[in-house]
Amino acid sequence: MNLLLLGVLLALIAVGYQFGLKKSRRIAGEGKNSALLHSRPGYYGTLVALWCGIPAILIFLLWNFVEPMLLRNIVFSQVPADVLSHLDPSSKEVLLNRVQAIASGFGVTDQAKPYELTAAEQYGRAMQIGDYAQFVVVICIALVGLVFANKQINQKYRARNHVERVVRVSLALCSGVAILTTIGIVMSMLSEALRFFHFVSPSEFFFGTQWDPGFSTTGNAGGSYGLLPLLWGTILVSIIALLVSIPVGLFIAIYLAEYASPRLRAWAKPIIEVLAGIPTIVYGVFALMVIGPFFKSIGDSIGIDINATSALTAGFVMGIMIIPFVSSLSDDIITQVPRTLRDGSLGLGSTRSETIRQVVLPAALPGIVGAFLLAASRAIGETMIVVLAAGNSPLLQINPLEAVSTVTVTIVNQLTGDTDFASPQALVAFALGLTLFVITLGLNIIALYIVRKYREQYE
Repeated sequence: MNLLLLGVLLALIAVGYQFGLKKSRRIAGEGKNSALLHSRPGYYGTLVALWCGIPAILIFLLWNFVEPMLLRNIVFSQVPADVLSHLDPSSKEVLLNRVQAIASGFGVTDQAKPYELTAAEQYGRAMQIGDYAQFVVVICIALVGLVFANKQINQKYRARNHVERVVRVSLALCSGVAILTTIGIVMSMLSEALRFFHFVSPSEFFFGTQWDPGFSTTGNAGGSYGLLPLLWGTILVSIIALLVSIPVGLFIAIYLAEYASPRLRAWAKPIIEVLAGIPTIVYGVFALMVIGPFFKSIGDSIGIDINATSALTAGFVMGIMIIPFVSSLSDDIITQVPRTLRDGSLGLGSTRSETIRQVVLPAALPGIVGAFLLAASRAIGETMIVVLAAGNSPLLQINPLEAVSTVTVTIVNQLTGDTDFASPQALVAFALGLTLFVITLGLNIIALYIVRKYREQYE
């Protein structure tokens, strides 16, 4: 029913646009004397469409927000008071799901109780009435808006001003959604992290050198919750990834920006950027099945013990994954360096390589550093590659040939399986996530600041 309603509503919006367009053109004399109108005809059509759509959509959203609560009250009104009083919130949700299943016709596995059947019957009837009522109300609101806006059209009506005001509000709301989403993520992690710190002191968490959370059914912390082994594993894997991606990505950017022909650049750069579109789980499988055994065989041939799952394996494959981030961003920065700097250097007798080393790269250095920091934040937040290829060994060690564990891997481990989200063993994942968020946010802020300063230099 909702899909049908939205389809009819979209059709009415299109009809409203045509009504407003035709009426405004009729007032203007079919476009021969458009100076009679304050705004162009398209603005009048858009205004009618907005009046037709926005109030109806708001009513539709409000209806779908309120209706589940009303249906919930209808269901519980059919349940005997003595039964309802003994139900906790989770049991009420189970009862509501059973009634919905019965009303939908799928039924339940066991024998339904009489009051469940009665509640399902009332629920189904209320749903049917609500669907028809919603359809009628929303369509009537849309028609009223269409007629009202169409009557407002005249020579002096400032349709453009109203449409642009709606556009500005819409843009502000979209910006607000992004900001509020970020704030919501931070606050949710912060609240759960504070609950975790009731079990484990912040000093033990941030400065502890042992990670062994254990599992407890009594609500006690149990075990050790030292962050340093996980943080060092994250930094170690990220350093290896950057050692792989920065030189390769920078050299690719220099070649494409300074040496490659336009024809070669036109097809080489998109092919390189395809690496960024490959799912990270594919990289993880590639690291586990190919790169890890390959490194191990090389180590065996030269007498060095290299684990197939290690920081080296995860970091190397992660470096391959973030090469497009470094190369594409660095290429864009290098090409923005003014041509006059190159011409001046070449005119003084410098070779092309000397110009690149002594003029272009120093001028582009702030932007390139920003690209490196953005790539670093991408490496720090990577999950699937390190889950499959790092080895999950939360020990504080500096050997990159051994297995390590990272913050992201530990978050996955702590929230996987049958977990009590009120226990410290699960709440620690939120503290880890908040720590990772702060680190990546700091890197992004520094990178954006550097890139912005660079862009301002040549505007």
